[in-house]
Amino acid sequence: METGAITGYIDVAQVVLYAFWLFFAGLILYLLREGRREGYPLVSERDGSFKDHGLWLPDPKTFVLEDGTRVSVPILEKDIRDLPLAAPIGPSGMPFTATGDALMDGVGPGAYTPRFNRPDVTHHGDARIVPLRTVPDIFLEERDYDPRGMTVIGADWEEAGTVVDVWVDRAEFVIRYFEVELASSFRAPAAAPGEGRTPVMPRTVLLPVNFAQINAVGRRMKVDAILASQFAGVPGLDIPELVTLNEEDRICAYYGGGYMYATPMRQESLL
Repeated sequence: METGAITGYIDVAQVVLYAFWLFFAGLILYLLREGRREGYPLVSERDGSFKDHGLWLPDPKTFVLEDGTRVSVPILEKDIRDLPLAAPIGPSGMPFTATGDALMDGVGPGAYTPRFNRPDVTHHGDARIVPLRTVPDIFLEERDYDPRGMTVIGADWEEAGTVVDVWVDRAEFVIRYFEVELASSFRAPAAAPGEGRTPVMPRTVLLPVNFAQINAVGRRMKVDAILASQFAGVPGLDIPELVTLNEEDRICAYYGGGYMYATPMRQESLL
């Protein structure tokens, strides 16, 4: 037999090649399984059954986050909310039709992922996104415009409210949100004298900076995503001066969904 031969039909080079093939196949399988830790298992849009399981789904693994929180993924307990959606007619994959208030229900382009109900934090553990009034060491550049006091206009060119503060990211020193105090026409009615009800305070909502078209000369912000009246439905905050990760997703999803659900015409085809 020649040098390196094990038998008359197998040599070392063959064994190394086959071992490499087995290793590479195992690596591909491992990467496929590890990539299914978020957003999986897939669920049938028809009957809610799992569409991937067994070999293709990894065993749950627990990760310890920086703040000590433990998260096990993949999460097998899926979101089973009964959403107001009409099932598609035809093959699987056809779009569903919203049957309720799509902006409030969080469906379609307004859908969001439930996240931790705690704020994003800086390297030092402080809340990352906060209103400017709570951080006196951060200020707006004097040579730039000050958005506070600007009038906010909805997609219907009606006045929605007034910017009363700016929420800043003190990790990256950029503006993330504008705090908008709603116009009186979009608030709950105030208590009449002698009714014994608590007067309703002016409500404020957050407007992501990406959805605002700013006219510094005219001192106004135009928001094409939603109508002026729909600002009243923007998800609020549990703590007035603190926005959580879950609240951020819901707020941004609300505005994003408006590009399709703000008016009936936006749901129609262009042709």
